[in-house]
Amino acid sequence: MKIVYLDNAATTKMRPEVVAVISQSMEHSYANASSTYSIARSAKSEIELVRKNIAKHLGVTSSEIVYTSGGTEANNLILQATVQNLGVTRIITSKIEHHAVLKTIEALELINSIEVEYVDFTMDGDISLASLKEKLAGSTKTTLVSLMHINNEIGTVLDLQKVGELCENNKAYFHTDSVQAIGHYSIDFAKYKVDFATASAHKFYGPKGIGFAYIKKNVNLKATMYGGEQERGLRPGTEPVALIKGMGKALDLAYAELEKEKIYIEDLKFYAVAELKKQITTIKFNAKSDESYRNYNLLSVLLPVSNEKASTILFKLDLAGICCSRGSACQSGSNKPSHVLGEVLPKEKLAFTSLRFSFSIFNTKEEVDYLVQQLQKVIS
Repeated sequence: MKIVYLDNAATTKMRPEVVAVISQSMEHSYANASSTYSIARSAKSEIELVRKNIAKHLGVTSSEIVYTSGGTEANNLILQATVQNLGVTRIITSKIEHHAVLKTIEALELINSIEVEYVDFTMDGDISLASLKEKLAGSTKTTLVSLMHINNEIGTVLDLQKVGELCENNKAYFHTDSVQAIGHYSIDFAKYKVDFATASAHKFYGPKGIGFAYIKKNVNLKATMYGGEQERGLRPGTEPVALIKGMGKALDLAYAELEKEKIYIEDLKFYAVAELKKQITTIKFNAKSDESYRNYNLLSVLLPVSNEKASTILFKLDLAGICCSRGSACQSGSNKPSHVLGEVLPKEKLAFTSLRFSFSIFNTKEEVDYLVQQLQKVIS
């Protein structure tokens, strides 16, 4: 059966070069990097080289990069540790964050009695900087602002520089979930005055089960889980050398080919927009995801089909070999509506089916044509 994979915001296919690096590392760099003999020291050297390269890509120092199992763990580490170690008693966030952030903040609110405030946003999902400024002004509480860089469901892009400046001017810490951005955009965290950020390798053609946290130097965070002294005591556990090397290779390639691949994917997205508008005239795009100032690889579409038929639509597309989702992968396996769309769409639009298509370097215009053809069938 023909497979057309259009759920790259959920995870990406690994590049062949990354698979080769992981395979080679599994065969040859099998020693525990925390041991002292020569082959272990060699493994340690390899993961430290990757750390330096990651830092170079993001304009930071290698000591500011901490390996984790992915974005969820990195977000948990930062959010919990800022409360436990930095005296954060107030968190400002939004209701359209990833569940890895929202659920953690809900737990901190319940267990640690943290005060939580939510910024306003437009009906297109853009964060209101005026609302953030108002909530930051005059507060004497130690505050953390946690806002995602790129929304994984509607593709809205946060202005890191302006948010960073607002946080700095009001003596607040700034954390951004950059899982959808790192490897796809040029980012200089020092320039943008970001204190904490997170990444996951499987979003930029790397392996699952590995990611990292950026933690600004001289910020004294401590571990929220306990064990060995790996990652300067911040993240205990034997280092997965092969996964780290795979992540490093994926990020190196992502930034080496960044502009060329961005142009390719963006062209593919706008080809899809044009064809969908031409062939399905009643189709709409949520949160202006069809506009050029949104994330260049994601489309959130509103189909002229009742929401009760959403599961049927997905099932029929799956039978045709098309992989997509209703929202984030974390909830696409359930019948619950997207919490993001629930916040940004008016009730009348929530009555219709929304799907997310996200593109990669492995997609083609022929696949887009097939998608449009199959969508026409399932809608009719």
